[in-house]
Amino acid sequence: MNLSQSNSFNNQKWRTKLKNLSTWGIGGPCKYFVQVFHQNQLISAIRYCNEHSIRFMIIGKGSNCLFDDMGFDGCIILNCIELLETIEPGLYRVGSGYPFNRLGVQSATEGFTGLEFAGGIPGTVGGAAYMNAGANGQETADTIDCIEIITSEGEYRMLKRSDLDFGYRLSPFQDMEDLAAITAVTFRLEFSESARRRQQEYLKRRKFTQPVGERSAGSVFRNPLDSNISAAECIDRAGLKGYRIGGAMVSKKHANFFINCGCATSQDMLELIRLVKERVFKEFGNETDALHLTSIVESNDPNEGFGICLLGFLELSQHLG
Repeated sequence: MNLSQSNSFNNQKWRTKLKNLSTWGIGGPCKYFVQVFHQNQLISAIRYCNEHSIRFMIIGKGSNCLFDDMGFDGCIILNCIELLETIEPGLYRVGSGYPFNRLGVQSATEGFTGLEFAGGIPGTVGGAAYMNAGANGQETADTIDCIEIITSEGEYRMLKRSDLDFGYRLSPFQDMEDLAAITAVTFRLEFSESARRRQQEYLKRRKFTQPVGERSAGSVFRNPLDSNISAAECIDRAGLKGYRIGGAMVSKKHANFFINCGCATSQDMLELIRLVKERVFKEFGNETDALHLTSIVESNDPNEGFGICLLGFLELSQHLG
């Protein structure tokens, strides 16, 4: 779509359903929708929305999004920036819209370690950097050399890894007020003859322990820090495996995965999340602070409608939110 042609932009109103842009398969229509394949297109889209006072959100694979059934009264910008450049062996500059699992498989196949875990992550490179995704003792931040971003005003910046502070499922981008999107990430990996074998072991284990193929958003809760019990174990011990509200269900295979059984609404999923928090707090709240659940779900005023719910990892922290 040419964003300079306002008539073309307006003709796209309410045609795209957000459920088709989310791994949960939940969500109503958005007022405007545009795909961008290059950084310059992304900048143009952001500037167009700013100039016309249109709310916007940039998404990738939608693996960390819970959209409102009423839809979004703004513009969804789908990040399809999928460049892949091998600068030198083990040094990859990758577009933020590139599938993270594809990068993980390719780098491990080429004999480089650091992203073996990524072979089972169904998001994008940009999303992985933003959430500092990780598994099996590895995390995205450990492999980053530099990151390129676009601000909410459409300005380009390059940030070195040494200037960025990451934590467990945390990145500085989550608190960066003027961030519009990550556009590219450069990864620096080390050679390892066992990288591909290790990745295959991870993928095999994932197949037997996670509901692969179901409509989910991956892990819903962060694991508690300084604790020997995982979020999934907390939920399982509370007797909630298989618990269902409407079309939303706690997976019977992995309790930290919440499944859309085919007819879930955004309200079903939010109510299930709230119920799980309450039950886990009731079960473990008096034993250790590490087992309390705090949500970081954000949503628009429900009285206004046409909102959008964003789901990062919900956190096991020191109080019930």
